[in-house]
Amino acid sequence: MLRPEATPAAAEATAVRATPQRTGPVTGFPMPRFVSMGASEGNARRGPSRSHRIDWVFQRRGMPVMVVAEHGHWRRVVDRDGAGGWMHYSLLSGVRTAIVEQDMLSLHARPDPASPVRARAELGVIGRLRECQPDWCLMEVAGYRGWVRSAALWGVEPGESFD
Repeated sequence: MLRPEATPAAAEATAVRATPQRTGPVTGFPMPRFVSMGASEGNARRGPSRSHRIDWVFQRRGMPVMVVAEHGHWRRVVDRDGAGGWMHYSLLSGVRTAIVEQDMLSLHARPDPASPVRARAELGVIGRLRECQPDWCLMEVAGYRGWVRSAALWGVEPGESFD
């Protein structure tokens, strides 16, 4: 499934990714960056305060979102479809997750396409990322753990590495 780029939030996220990486003025962490929903429900607001109108409600703990701006205790986030807004930082988690963007994605025993397949993940499934190398990520989905191509995920930047 392709991400629609028609919404202003999606255009903003795309524009942010096209610029050189910078750091957030509040946290000093890289921006844009991926985090996940730490709460089972969270309001995305038009601006960085509780007095702003709610534009969107995220209803899935663990869903990956991209932080594109910071202001005080607020983070501007967008999801893979470009929906989002300003969320209080307490609703977010540093746990890395990703959404499978390829139907029946193979989870391999090693970061090698010739290695045995441990499981397959359906399109849209959310899994936890344990580590990533430039082209592969170790992902855990429903108790199964395996290596997947990072290009088949939304929630990790191309070439990103972490452990």
